[in-house]
Amino acid sequence: MKFITGLTAVAAAILVSSTPVSAAGCADGKTMTSGVLTIATGNPAYSPWVMNDAPESGEGYEAAVALELARRLGFEKSAVAWVRTSFDEAIQPGPKNFDFNLQQFSIRPERAQAIDFSDPYYLAGKALVVRKDVAERLGSDLSAEKIRDLQFGGASGQTSAIFISKVIKPTKDVLLYEDLSDVQAAMMANQAEATVVDVPTSLFLTAVRYPDGRIVGQFAKSNDETDDKFGLLFAKGSPLKDCANKALADMKADGTLANLEATWLNKKAGIPVIDLGK
Repeated sequence: MKFITGLTAVAAAILVSSTPVSAAGCADGKTMTSGVLTIATGNPAYSPWVMNDAPESGEGYEAAVALELARRLGFEKSAVAWVRTSFDEAIQPGPKNFDFNLQQFSIRPERAQAIDFSDPYYLAGKALVVRKDVAERLGSDLSAEKIRDLQFGGASGQTSAIFISKVIKPTKDVLLYEDLSDVQAAMMANQAEATVVDVPTSLFLTAVRYPDGRIVGQFAKSNDETDDKFGLLFAKGSPLKDCANKALADMKADGTLANLEATWLNKKAGIPVIDLGK
């Protein structure tokens, strides 16, 4: 797996820093601490979302989006404080220790009962990851029949698990686990044969965390409830959400989000598209 760094990343940073700050001033008086924007990420935070578990560097897609968003809201890098939370901790109702949190939170109606989401900053494609022995067994046969006969594992409550159940519709009951680490462990223990994760995570997973895993295909984006639309997470009723949405809209309109995606979420070429209709 190769991610663009060095001079290319610097060039991208120069590009986004030259864009107009049309949302500046909106956040005045709306943050937890006056003059400071507190942003949360995972513990740890993984590539390619945050490189080297160091969000303050601005390297990695979510780290870069967060710092550019902060700048447009009027907060330079020195005025951004980073905190860490678990995924489950962040989506629970109640007070938060951050102004917003980003760690690949899929925008889901049931979650929005307890917290608020921004508009999407990323729409993720989904990849099918299997054990090495399963990939060898499948070969080039990615027919719906073969895929549905696999023993899937998924992270309970996450969009990928919903996609497995509602779209793939496997013949065996899906094994549900607390998080992706547990799914990975189940595959290593030969309990599960396959799982579904977003494409950027699949690249990191099979290159670093689970080298015996294989990406055998990806599913076309459908822009429906099973697609992963990632949003910033806020405490319910946060006055900062509208400001963030304004900044995100500007970043989308002027091409900044697309440039950051091209820099940090470099798609792996040649992943075949799986057609579940066959």
